[in-house]
Amino acid sequence: MTVSPDMMSPAIAEIVQRMPKAELHCHLDGSLRAATLLELSKARGLTLPHHNVVDLARWMRADETVNLEDYLARFTTTLAVMQTAAELERIAHELVLDAALDGVRYIEVRFCPALNNREGLSLPDVMDAVLKGLVRGERETGTLARVIVCALRSFPWPHAMEMAELAVSYKDRGVVAFDLAGGELGNAASVHAAAFDFARANNLAVTVHAGEGDGAASIHEAVHRCGAIRIGHGTRLQEDPDLERWVVDRQIPLEVCPTSNVQTRVTDTFATHPLARYVALGAVVTINTDNRLISGVTLSDEYLGCARHLGYDLTQLGKLAVASFGAAFLPLAERHRLQHAAEREIALLIANAPTVEHQS
Repeated sequence: MTVSPDMMSPAIAEIVQRMPKAELHCHLDGSLRAATLLELSKARGLTLPHHNVVDLARWMRADETVNLEDYLARFTTTLAVMQTAAELERIAHELVLDAALDGVRYIEVRFCPALNNREGLSLPDVMDAVLKGLVRGERETGTLARVIVCALRSFPWPHAMEMAELAVSYKDRGVVAFDLAGGELGNAASVHAAAFDFARANNLAVTVHAGEGDGAASIHEAVHRCGAIRIGHGTRLQEDPDLERWVVDRQIPLEVCPTSNVQTRVTDTFATHPLARYVALGAVVTINTDNRLISGVTLSDEYLGCARHLGYDLTQLGKLAVASFGAAFLPLAERHRLQHAAEREIALLIANAPTVEHQS
């Protein structure tokens, strides 16, 4: 079955939006609504360079960044309005609502709680506020929402252990994994390896940002020293063919964020992104936004980008969507339930697509 002739038609865009999807790499502090950022900044008396939502969203979008560190600098603006329980709950709640409208049935929201306690919140206060917002969104939409707790590479020890301990303490209350984020270059993950040992010893899943701001060696370190069972980004995996084969053979999922990778200059364009190579090799590739506000995309936008720039048809997009549910940090039975339901629904959407041609 193929889809032709126009994958960019409004009808196809609508199908992609309706297609059940899982978002496995989405940062809370990079995914605020622009309107919420504006409103909360005004309430705090903070000055922003733009005072209408359209211009502010355009200003926040990281199209002119020169590297990962430049991209990350934008979080200073969003974190300024993420320091109270009410702010955190609202932002988390709205993220689930927005994801649900985009066809996302399952979302893993990641953030570093140590960045949200500058005005007196305890780490449990931060966690409770975010989880409360996610639960509200889940109850109102049916979209399941879970948390990945991040430590930051650039923060000195024992920060990573504190985040790992926090993640483990919330393991049965909505947290599904532990992660290491932040600027990769010059900030080796191995420095924080004991935190990953602790997380894994407590049966908590581990993912690591790697192969984005640094080369394939950072991916090697993530899987072999930190025990990552998913890789955040993994864009530069192709730089080490032996490691690439190893990751593909063991079906370690890649949390690919194409637009973000273009913005951080890890790849020149969407069309030259190595995700197509990884798919062709048989890797488990999941498509993600990274940051809905800062990258200026929805998950449907990223799927449509795969159609526009890589030539993927609805069948190929559907396979990516199904794979994303299979890579979720959920219990096996729940993962299979979501995956099989998505597979059935996607098959119906494709079968009823106005531009579908059946081939024997």
